[in-house]
Amino acid sequence: MASKKPHIVVTRRLPDVVETRMRELFDARLNVDDAPMTSEQLIAAAKEADVLVPTVTDRIDRSVLSQAGDQLKLIANFGTGVDNVDLETARNRGIIVTNTPGVLTEDTADMTMALILAVPRRLAEGAAFLKSEGADWKGWSPTWMLGNRIFGKRLGIVGMGHIGQAVARRARAFGLQIHYHNRRPIGQEIEQELEATYWESLDQMLARMDIISVNCPHTPATYHLLSARRLKLLKPTAYIVNTARGEVIDENALARMIEAEEIAGAGLDVFEHEPAVNPKFLKSNRTVVLPHMGSATIEGRVDMGEKVIINIKTFLDGHAPPDRVHQAMF
Repeated sequence: MASKKPHIVVTRRLPDVVETRMRELFDARLNVDDAPMTSEQLIAAAKEADVLVPTVTDRIDRSVLSQAGDQLKLIANFGTGVDNVDLETARNRGIIVTNTPGVLTEDTADMTMALILAVPRRLAEGAAFLKSEGADWKGWSPTWMLGNRIFGKRLGIVGMGHIGQAVARRARAFGLQIHYHNRRPIGQEIEQELEATYWESLDQMLARMDIISVNCPHTPATYHLLSARRLKLLKPTAYIVNTARGEVIDENALARMIEAEEIAGAGLDVFEHEPAVNPKFLKSNRTVVLPHMGSATIEGRVDMGEKVIINIKTFLDGHAPPDRVHQAMF
């Protein structure tokens, strides 16, 4: 007789190919409606599951984990960031947490570069004009819808991990000068390849850049890393792009600066209070705002699902899952 399949609870709808494989391998309960689970539903899932598969928008906090069943030994997060999981409580409960690193690097870097291009060149504003009701375009004009050149400008990357480096490689191809701030300098070979300048002082870098790209994870140490004080250091001609986490920027301070025209513009794919978006961003022509699309490719989502399955299978086979998360990593 075949052994009982482990009970897996998946909190959101995943690509069909991933869900089908999960059903083949596990006793998987799927979220066919894709409605975000409430706290009560997450608690119920934690009470019944052998493995919980949440996404980055599910708050697996102390209130959820403290009521988890003793059989819950693995949280296989569908996402690279794990700021949605209380890692300390999970560790105290003997629950292993895994994530899906590496597979989203290129997709997120593509979106970052798209925003670096879109904001200074006013792409969204121009497209919206043509699609607006009653648009009366007179044709090409030498002085209308002028943006700013990015070639030769200085790009300051906050967080020079895999995504930050992928952004730097793309940006160099567009003629941008690469600068970065990180907890520590990257390897000399990579720094030379990217012709990148390291700034130990974030304040000093921010004051000198034409474009800032936020590519660091959200941790207690990076919450409001770009505070109101630091945002004031930016040149009034500077742009800021964020495809990391909304909590890294003091969003209210940034919105006030956009409204007061104290900064040239912003490209935002993430927000501090998602799914809520600050109304000042929505009404401003100086912003390009996207609904958290940075990693939204079919290939990327399938790769994430495959990593989740590998982590679960490896754990159930009695081995250390390859993408185990430790607090010290963040």
